Order: sequence, then C-alpha cells, then structure tokens
Amino acid sequence: MSTLKVGLYGIGLDTYWPQFEGLEKRLLGYQEEIRKSLSGFNVEVIDAGMVDSPVKAQAAADYLKSNDVEIVFLFISTYALSSTVLPVAQRVKVPVILLNLQPVPAIDYVAFNKLGDRGKMTGEWLAHCQACSVPEIASVFNRAKIQYDFVTGYLHDPEAWKEIEDWVDAARVAHVMRNNRLGVLGHAYNGMLDVYSDITKHSIVFGTHMEIVEMCEVKKYRDAVTDDEVKGKLQEFNTAFDVSPECSAPELERAARTSLALDKLVANHNLGSLAYYYEGENGNEYENIVTSVIAGNTLLTGKNVPVAGEFEIKNVQAMKIMDTLGAGGSFSEYYAMDFNDDIVMLGHDGPAHFAIAEGRVNLVPLPVYHGKPGHGLSIQMSVKHGPVTLLSVVEGPDDLFLLVAEGESVDGPILQIGNTNSRYKFSIGAKEFVNKWSKQGPSHHCAIGVGHVASKITKFGDLLGIRTVRIC
Repeated sequence: MSTLKVGLYGIGLDTYWPQFEGLEKRLLGYQEEIRKSLSGFNVEVIDAGMVDSPVKAQAAADYLKSNDVEIVFLFISTYALSSTVLPVAQRVKVPVILLNLQPVPAIDYVAFNKLGDRGKMTGEWLAHCQACSVPEIASVFNRAKIQYDFVTGYLHDPEAWKEIEDWVDAARVAHVMRNNRLGVLGHAYNGMLDVYSDITKHSIVFGTHMEIVEMCEVKKYRDAVTDDEVKGKLQEFNTAFDVSPECSAPELERAARTSLALDKLVANHNLGSLAYYYEGENGNEYENIVTSVIAGNTLLTGKNVPVAGEFEIKNVQAMKIMDTLGAGGSFSEYYAMDFNDDIVMLGHDGPAHFAIAEGRVNLVPLPVYHGKPGHGLSIQMSVKHGPVTLLSVVEGPDDLFLLVAEGESVDGPILQIGNTNSRYKFSIGAKEFVNKWSKQGPSHHCAIGVGHVASKITKFGDLLGIRTVRIC
C-alpha cells in the first residue's frame, strides 16, 4: 500500500506583507512547524505553500490535485480572503480540515500594549488573528457544499494535535479501504438473513473492490502443497500459538495445508481481507478445506489481512477498519451476559486477531463446529485487558452506517470451549448496552479492537459522508 498523501497549505493576505515587516516570514515559520508535525504521522505531506491571492490559489489547487492527496489541512495563518480558499477546495475535491491554530494560548497583553507603535501592535495582532477567517470560510464552504471541519487551538496544543492525528488516521483508513481488495469465497450461511450484504453498496461507499474467488482455486493450491511447506507452516503455528497436545498430527497437517493454500489465494489476488463460508454434501472435498481454515485465517488476520467467517462481508469491513487503525479487530458475537458482574461476553470460534490477545493464543481441537459441518482446530484466546472499541458496519433500511461503542475488556472467568472469549464492561451497563446496540439493527457479529478509537472512526465516517452512531 502506498504512503498516505495529505495536502497542506496556508492562507494569508498579500496586502499585509509590505505593511507589516516580518509578518509573512513569521507565519511561514508556523506553517513549517505544522508540516514537520504532520510528517511525524507517517504520511507524505504535499505542501503547497502560502496562498495569499486568487492566482496562487489556482497554482496550489493544481499542485495538490496532481499529487492525489486524500485530505487537505488548511492553515489559517492570519486573516485571509475566502476567494483564496474556495478555488482550491473546488478543484481538489477532498475533505478540508481548517487549522485554526494560534501561535500561543493567549497574547501577552502586557508586552503587547508596551509596544507603543500601533503599526507594530497591529502586525502582532495579525499574527494571532487566525480565528477571524473561520466563520467567513465556513459560510462560503456551506454555500458551496464543500466538506470540511475545524481543529481549533494553538500550535503546541496537545488536544489539537490529537485531533489532527485522528483526522490523519481517519484519512489513512479511507485510503486503505478505497484501495482494498476484499475476497468473497464460498456462499452465504443459509437463513442467516442479518449477515447478507449488498456488495455493490460496499463498493460505492468504501470504494472497496470485491474479488469473487472460488473453492476450486483453494483446492488447487492445497493439492500442490509440498511436505517441506507443511513443515514450515507447522513451525509458524508453534511460533504464533500455544499448540495443545490434544491436537493430533493429522489435524495439524490438515490445517497447515489449508493455511498454505489460503496464503497463495491471498497472494494471487492481492487480497487485503476475506469473507468466507461453505457447506455442501457431507464429506465432500471442499468441506475438508473449510473445516480446517481457522488456524490459517487467524494467521492472516494477525498479518493485516482480516478474515471473517459465515460470509460476513460487513464485519470483515469493520475488521479492516479496526486493523488499519492499529486496533486489531477480532471477529466476535454475543456469547452470554453475566448480570452479577454486569458484563457482556463476546467471542467466536474463529478467526481471531492473535496480535491483540491477552497472553498467548491457544490452538485446540474442537469435536464439533457449532451450527456448521465437521470438526477441526480452533482458537482459544481473550482480547487484551484494558480499553476496547466495538465496531459494526450496518446496512440499515436507508443507508450504510457505522455503529461504535467503547468499553473495557476485563479479567474474570471465561468459557474454555475452544473459542475466542472475553468479558466486556460498558459505562452504561450490560443491559442498556445490549438493548441500545441491538436496536440499531447490526448483524449479530462485530469487530473488537484494543484502545478507544471511536473518535477516529467517527472522523472516518465524516470523510466518507456516512453517519456514525455511538452507543457509549
């Protein structure tokens, strides 16, 4: 994936430069500080310089557009005419974040008033006059239906820079999702109406390419696996997992061969995520594959290629969003509620995101996959204790939207049934959480990631023009 490109330009008023000595140089220095700070977020900053006239606005627009930036940060260095802003936004056609950042938290009023020279005093005031243009630009953007938002604060304001970083991360998710290739393998789980997805709508909203892939291709790769490849994959299993002694050698080899086939499928189609499900006649060759995928799919998920079972396209989209944010994103559903401890238990029989596990991940045998054919290996793990975020991509009656909640993964007894399993506590309590979350109409799956990232998810939704519903 290419490095995210973000645009930056400052605005000022060319009339001021000859009037107030040193003002332009000073403001350019502030813009350079912003550029350096943005570069620290692992992005390529496309800096179009200071725009202080409509002529320069056209040049800046051409430069930013030719570099295909994902988002533009507009530094309001002092009062500037909205006519220098509108042409850039209209031509570049990406969301604009207005940086209303003063040099300092407050003007030093005593020192300011001791300057004595009202001309110098005016120049000093103009160096702190960022807020003056904010309503003017907003008025024009509203009328022009330009997508924008604000960050207000001062140059070294930690809160402002946290918000800027969130916008950068949200833009990175938009970039990844638009360039992602989502593999769709097998078919829907019969009768599970809530998980059925409109893949055309997903391509429209997220820009994701849907790559239909076939079980026969997986079988072709699996049949060609060599014994040496199996040995290497088994070593990978032992590195990534605590392999239970209960796992038989034939089951481990079966899972290893399928894992290698999945790796080749992903590589051949350049997939960044995968949703799958299959069942057919008992004992058919494809059943042998689909009942041995969990270990391999868990490895892929931990390597930034999230995989969702039960053909859950919506949820693998949510997992990809969480993974891009560095939060993980483990495939989950409600397991039980503990009203004594006021917690909700969520988990699944795999795949899991081993990179966000509390301790080591266990690979264990399951005599039966509940609600599915066959038997095989599965994952036993809990999500790392501490703050977590839950995300669901929801297809409602009118739109596709994001459903999000923040909570905490907490210690305590879990079900040792060979599934991912964790205990979650929410500020609004377990009962209210389940009721409010379910009322929004998501599928029964969600993606769980570590850390509180609801703010980034909301900004991602804003960039795409879709709503975000936050439960807590």
